[in-house]
Amino acid sequence: MLASLRFIYFSGMLLLAGVLTSANYAFAQQNDGAQEAAQLEALQAELRERQRMLSENQTTAKDVEEVLAQSEREIGQVARALAETRSQLANNRQEQADLEAEQKALAEAIIQQQSLLSNQLKSAFMAGHYDYAKMIFYQREARSFERMLTYYQYMSGARQSAIDEFKGTVDALKAVSVALVQKALELEKLEQEQGKQQANLLARQQDRRQTLIKLNALIATDAQRIERLKAGEQALLAAIEAARRAAERAAQQAVITLNGLEQLKGQLQPPVDGRVRNLFGNRRQGQVRWKGVIIDGSEGDAVRTIAPGKVLYADWLRGFGLVAIVDHGEGYMSVYGHNQALLKQAGDDVRQGESIALVGQSGGQSSPNLYFEIRHKGKALNPRSWLSQ
Repeated sequence: MLASLRFIYFSGMLLLAGVLTSANYAFAQQNDGAQEAAQLEALQAELRERQRMLSENQTTAKDVEEVLAQSEREIGQVARALAETRSQLANNRQEQADLEAEQKALAEAIIQQQSLLSNQLKSAFMAGHYDYAKMIFYQREARSFERMLTYYQYMSGARQSAIDEFKGTVDALKAVSVALVQKALELEKLEQEQGKQQANLLARQQDRRQTLIKLNALIATDAQRIERLKAGEQALLAAIEAARRAAERAAQQAVITLNGLEQLKGQLQPPVDGRVRNLFGNRRQGQVRWKGVIIDGSEGDAVRTIAPGKVLYADWLRGFGLVAIVDHGEGYMSVYGHNQALLKQAGDDVRQGESIALVGQSGGQSSPNLYFEIRHKGKALNPRSWLSQ
């Protein structure tokens, strides 16, 4: 009975603590919500002012492209933070599920321990209201006395052990219940942060769309578009050459072994799940030809490395948006463009299949996709010959 009352007391205290904590947190959430609404309004006002200046000033395509680069970098930062928050949310929900399972198991253990303790007390009562004084003064036989004494000592020890186990289980249940309350509060905070990041992302994506419309209006002729494509291609070539030189320097101090891609030809998994547009070698515009392929995907999908390597470049490039270049050794490199966000930085080691970016439409794209190249000593190779599908 005492054990049952104690369990009810602990459960009530835990529930009360949870209610009070949640109430305090809800009050804080109201203040945070007002502050976040003000922050979002300030961001939207800043972006509107940026668009107003673009509209009123005599801006050139270069000026607008610089604004586009800034906008897409900002989108990348917010998208990366949003992806991290989503990962934390998934971890939190899994931890809550584990704690709930542990809580259920502890509650069942308490019921079993209560039953065991109750049976022990009942057995002691049914054995008679003997105490040591009665046993000493009314003993008939020394051997019987010794057996009874041993029995009572055993029963006393068993009851104490059961009581200790019961108290330990109740304490464990208390700790798990407190942890569950904390996880629930963390989940609410993460969901609020996710909502804030999504609103931020939507505002910046709208700013990007307006900037892209202005840029397209300023490069209306074919000659201007070809010039822009050539400039973008030259920028990519310069980045690849810089990455190649960096790879040569890094190879001398390599911590990991990069064996190239030669042995993996025809076996590589695509970096993104989606339809591959076989554009390699096709005329893009004018004399500019495709050096890679486009893989259609959904915005925010993971972009995975095709093989182990080291990230040598991770930044925005004209015409290609947010780009990652990975060195695989022996002169082989892979290029990933049009990303929404970059998850790795230059110098990071990556495993095969590791997420290094998120699918997007940076670099002036109208729909989410991945621009993908494979190069060997600077020469573009047809990616379809290397992919398994």
